Amino acid sequence: MNKWFKSGKPYIWLTAGAVSVSLIAVLGLLALIAWRGLSFFWPAAIHEVEVQANDGSTRVIIGEVYDREEVPISRLEESGVTLEGFEGDMLERKLFKVGNREFVPLDFMWVMQPQIIRDETPQDLAVLERSKDGNFYGYVVDVLENGESVANSENLRKVLFERIERAVEFNEKASDLQQGPIGAINYELNQLRLEARALDLEGQLTEAEQQRLAAEEQALNEQYKELEKELFAYREAASRDSVVMRDMRGMDVTIPMYRVLDATFPNDMGLLSKVGHFFVQIGKFVSEDPREANTEGGVFPAIFGTVFMVLLMSVIVTPFGVIAAVYLHEYAGKNAITRLIRIAVINLAGVPSIVYGVFGLGFFVYMVGGTLDQIFYPEALPSPTFGTPGVMWSAITLAILTLPVVIVSTEEGLSRIPSTLREGSLALGATKAETLWRIILPMASPAIMTGLILAVARAAGEVAPLMLVGVVKSAPMLPVDGNFPYFHLDRKFMHLGFHIYDVGFQSPNVEAARPLVYATSFLLVTVIVGLNLTAIGVRNHLREKYRSLEH
Repeated sequence: MNKWFKSGKPYIWLTAGAVSVSLIAVLGLLALIAWRGLSFFWPAAIHEVEVQANDGSTRVIIGEVYDREEVPISRLEESGVTLEGFEGDMLERKLFKVGNREFVPLDFMWVMQPQIIRDETPQDLAVLERSKDGNFYGYVVDVLENGESVANSENLRKVLFERIERAVEFNEKASDLQQGPIGAINYELNQLRLEARALDLEGQLTEAEQQRLAAEEQALNEQYKELEKELFAYREAASRDSVVMRDMRGMDVTIPMYRVLDATFPNDMGLLSKVGHFFVQIGKFVSEDPREANTEGGVFPAIFGTVFMVLLMSVIVTPFGVIAAVYLHEYAGKNAITRLIRIAVINLAGVPSIVYGVFGLGFFVYMVGGTLDQIFYPEALPSPTFGTPGVMWSAITLAILTLPVVIVSTEEGLSRIPSTLREGSLALGATKAETLWRIILPMASPAIMTGLILAVARAAGEVAPLMLVGVVKSAPMLPVDGNFPYFHLDRKFMHLGFHIYDVGFQSPNVEAARPLVYATSFLLVTVIVGLNLTAIGVRNHLREKYRSLEH
């Protein structure tokens, strides 16, 4: 046994076991997040439940079973709930999502299992996904066009789907018109206003310039009026139809079709239909904008903001980190000052991220951004352009936060390159700069990419500093659009990490937000893994490309 321990094999097995347990724990956590998040998109059965109250009265509830749990009878009695004739210590209760927010005080309600006297899943029950007030559950009674019925019992579903598709198409055209040509005209009108103010501040707002600006403004206003007519025509066409639904109160409710995004009959779906609906819902989640205080809809602006900010941060941190590492390793003297700088760089990696956020807000936003506004954008004052949190300041703040990682990783890569390569290159007549550019940096590129991978992994998940320097709950516009200069680095942006925080802790509807927290968390992990796999692929390519330099 002594000999076996001295051989080191027990430590190898212990290390392998620890790595295996860690890997299983990580994979188990990811599997749990994926299950809780992705199951939200699976079409759940819609129940029609008859519930009996303590006073003997009954009512009907229509909705999907959102959650269920076992609760102690004693806890229910302490909260004032009385259940006559029930024996036992534990009681099952179900959480129903009933939607129809405009007609019920809460779109979630708990129901005790003994109170349920009838539980059915009729095939005709429908779920309407709406742009406002969440889902609507009930029976489809009729489809109306300008108040007149256009469907019967035989073609009701067909007409419903056709009219929903038509309304969605007109809504999309109206949205594209608003975000495209109308948005471009509004942007140009604002630029004209800023140009006039700039000329006025410089004392160059002559009568000729005023006439030119007025003519351009008039031309833009005429274009706007034409586009506005087209926009109103789309909206009028979308509001022509409506659907009549019978809710759980037994009342017929008329819902304008322009507010309906989709209709499904989950109880009448087969397995293939459910799988198709599952992937369609996931596609909507990653491609649409959020709705209802981020508790519904998609997260595309947050995905775009996260990826754009991380890429911008990578472009900033990589050259500065590499230059700093090259100076420290190749040019700086081996003295106390250099050692002190290295210690400071290493210690910077342990500074809390919120401190970087405070520094970014005070230095970059207020000092640098405010100075830029006074020098380059005085016509926009007192409204700040760069003197307010934005995506550029967020990227620079996270670049400083991750700079120590890139410096340390690059310097480690430089230290692994044999000095004989440097000496051989110099002996053959190359200058130190040529040796560095053609030999050292290519060989150290895998280490540089390793540092970038670590920087991306940390930056993509940071939230605390971003709350101070650019991230917001809801951004009306993306940092990139079709208006010059196309990249608007002064704009605020959405971020997946902050979206998780906002939905999980600031949402007015906690029950509706819970599965979205898991779904967005899984999506954030997927985005980080995707960015890292891309960087790893580039690193492996560079390693193979410059492997010949080692020989």
